[in-house]
Amino acid sequence: MVAVKAHQANAFLKSPDPRLSAILFFGSDAGLVSERSALLARALAQREDPAGEIIRVDDSDLDNDPDRLAVELMTMPMFGGRKIVRTAASRRINANALRPLLEGPPIAGVLIVEAGNLKPDEGLRPLFEKSATAAAIACYGDEAQDLEGMVRQVLDAAGIKIAPDARDLLVSRLGADRGLSRGEVEKLTLYALGKAEIDVDDVEAIVGDASEQSMDRIITAAASGDAARAVGEFTRSVAAGESPQGIILATQRYFHRLHRTRTAMDQGRSLDDALRGLRPPLHFRQKETFAAQLRLWSTPRLDTALSAIATAAKAARLTSALEDTLSERLLLTLAKHARAGVSATTRR
Repeated sequence: MVAVKAHQANAFLKSPDPRLSAILFFGSDAGLVSERSALLARALAQREDPAGEIIRVDDSDLDNDPDRLAVELMTMPMFGGRKIVRTAASRRINANALRPLLEGPPIAGVLIVEAGNLKPDEGLRPLFEKSATAAAIACYGDEAQDLEGMVRQVLDAAGIKIAPDARDLLVSRLGADRGLSRGEVEKLTLYALGKAEIDVDDVEAIVGDASEQSMDRIITAAASGDAARAVGEFTRSVAAGESPQGIILATQRYFHRLHRTRTAMDQGRSLDDALRGLRPPLHFRQKETFAAQLRLWSTPRLDTALSAIATAAKAARLTSALEDTLSERLLLTLAKHARAGVSATTRR
């Protein structure tokens, strides 16, 4: 029985228990879930002698061959190490489907499953946490210190230093999603090749303001009550390859930040003091919009919004074919609540 807390994840990944044959990554940071899943798969494959094979199995594979996942995991290769099978929670990859693999005879391969944010008693999480040969690893949004560690890791690998003020600016513009954050740092690294040290001008030139990123434009529009813009940005983002479920999870993180700040203000803290407590901190260009949204969203209204987001996230995981529709409906619902906040503010 292994339940790995968010702050224990990095230590676990450095030295995974060889007795474990199934690992679940779950949490609100879809990019971090995917990154850790890929890192563990490569580490486990390289640990085999000869090296193991990494295989991806998803719903489309199981539609054509329902037994594919079990066959891959139960078959030991004749000329190679164990198979490492990566998959994601979905309509076919769920607790009922995986229970025979975790509770039955030992599997020959290693199963790695990616999932969204799960409550302690929800879906796959208790199945993995209670199994003697499995682990469930929590992956939540990066705190500033986690981002600084990731920045150091990427820049050290490239042999490039960064000035302290440039590092602080860089970290302030990251954090919405681990995958997006790493991509921004890698882009900066390519830009700075040949330089001994990255400075503020380099960060300003390359790393986009988080409010300008596609996903954040969607969320900002919905939280401000602009339904048409939110849906329009959503359509463009999905057409460009963004995951609807990833957008829902990013929306959930954003509204949690609104809720924490609104709660702090309800408890008597000033707006500036409540904003200073956010980690990672808001970029200065975001503060005005964020403050305006706080005036629209009361704590009860944010409670309702977070409940709607959680419901949409769960429904999208269970019925991935409807994730676009569920995401659009959620954005419209949030924008409607925001407009109700505008009306309430006007009446006051």
